[in-house]
Amino acid sequence: MSLSSPVAAPVDADPRAPQRVRHQPRRRELEVVRVEKIAAHMVRVTLGGDLDGFVSLGFDDHVKLFFPTGAVGADGEPEFESRDYTPRRYDPQAKTLDIEFVLHDAGPATRWAEQANPGQSLRIGGPRGSFVIPTTFDWHLLIGDDTGLPAIARRLEELPAGTRAVVLAEVDDAADQVAFKSAADVSVTWVHRDGAEPGASDALARGLASLKLPKGDYYAWVACESLTAKALRATLIADHGANPKWIRAAGYWRRGAVAVHENHND
Repeated sequence: MSLSSPVAAPVDADPRAPQRVRHQPRRRELEVVRVEKIAAHMVRVTLGGDLDGFVSLGFDDHVKLFFPTGAVGADGEPEFESRDYTPRRYDPQAKTLDIEFVLHDAGPATRWAEQANPGQSLRIGGPRGSFVIPTTFDWHLLIGDDTGLPAIARRLEELPAGTRAVVLAEVDDAADQVAFKSAADVSVTWVHRDGAEPGASDALARGLASLKLPKGDYYAWVACESLTAKALRATLIADHGANPKWIRAAGYWRRGAVAVHENHND
């Protein structure tokens, strides 16, 4: 078996149970191919180069991006800060990888993305594994703030025709909305913070309360500020009949903290 070959976890008795797949991670030095602004506060950076053997099977996988701090360590080597990002799209033919950056007030990722230009290098690592969620539910619920949009967009592109998806997405205002593409039957509801601080708005909670959800078994995926994600998970179980085994809720960030990724699952 090659080092890049995925190793599947044991098959669960439930055919709709998500499957964990482990990968042999490695670091890669990539190069910026192009930079595209896709919303008022979102930039897509396409990377190329050393992508042989890259594997990403789950729409909410994470790769680590390493940003130079400008400092040099005791060993004389440059120091880096890392952040987790969704592999938005990998093209094995073109050997390119898209990463989408939410531009906010501070942080090494935003600083790098704001000045990124073709020819610049970026070091990445992973993904270490994938969480593969079947598409065979009656329908799919996808909830997220700006940080969850790349994973939501990727999931919608992967859903086959004949499936149904409901999306609830929070951004600051209409200028931050992105266009989704899908062969599935998709209903999208945008909610706006309208100037409120990210993580301080109840827009997603209010949006969920107002949604008329379809009947049938569904998988719910939630990614946003950590406390908000935890609260939404509880609401889905208590008020919307969600099966706790069919929910994946993650805090992609936490207000007042740095480099946080928290899972709120049983």
